[in-house]
Amino acid sequence: MRKLRFALFGNIFQAQKSAAAQRLLAVLLERQAEVAVDTEFHRFLCNELHMTLPAGLSLIEGNDFDADYVISMGGDGTFLEAARRVGAKEIPIVGVNMGRLGFLADVSPEDVEAVVDNIYEGKCSIEERGVLEVRYSKGASTGYPFALNEVAVLKRDVSSMISISVSINGEYLTTYQADGLIVNTPTGSTGYALSVGGPVMQPGSRTLGLVPVAPHSLTARPLTLTDDAVVSLTVAARNHRFLVSIDGRSEQCPEGIELEIRRAPYHVKVLKRQGQSFFRTMREKLMWGADLREKD
Repeated sequence: MRKLRFALFGNIFQAQKSAAAQRLLAVLLERQAEVAVDTEFHRFLCNELHMTLPAGLSLIEGNDFDADYVISMGGDGTFLEAARRVGAKEIPIVGVNMGRLGFLADVSPEDVEAVVDNIYEGKCSIEERGVLEVRYSKGASTGYPFALNEVAVLKRDVSSMISISVSINGEYLTTYQADGLIVNTPTGSTGYALSVGGPVMQPGSRTLGLVPVAPHSLTARPLTLTDDAVVSLTVAARNHRFLVSIDGRSEQCPEGIELEIRRAPYHVKVLKRQGQSFFRTMREKLMWGADLREKD
């Protein structure tokens, strides 16, 4: 039977969120798995946490790696970075949540061994999550153009709104006067978009969200589109520049550039353990149905 290969990425900023890595590595090596660790994460575990890591680990430099599974140890931000590193490889990713609220990283550190057992027993399922691609009218951006969660255009300073002209499939929709506009996937509907009043979307629903940020109009409301829609945006700003944020990675853009946002040609695969569901995660993470009042 072929050995399984695992690639491990992790949070390198908070020590208490990475301590479970040593136990995970031990569990994988007990299974005689081939394990590769992100170089920066490996350095953090050894130099900052002073861990003695098992021998036989290989190191990952950049995006040149292959694996059967990727394990992300951190929060949703760490998961998004792992998804960026995986790119179009479509390697299933499992997120171990070392922080607080996590929709993508939804496996607790205590369940790591059980998840590894489920993988070897074939008891996990894989969800395919849609990805967005950003194209620019005046050439490619210098940054990574793909987003698992959202693409947002945002004002650059704290004083003035921006004007965002929106067309859908070539047809003009409206011009938002707002602090920004979010185009999100169903995966991203529980992220930034949720915090500004966007709807929660079920993964796999083949939809996109269009959510204005602090619009200067009471009639501006979030809009749900099918995921084959092509969203075109042009922005006017008082200081002639605005921000484009792709899964939280921001860069400045000048006026006059048109952004075209569409479905990317690949999916991100998310591994789910047995008995796990989107609705259960929503109930637990958002405490739906819980009575938070003090009881006598």
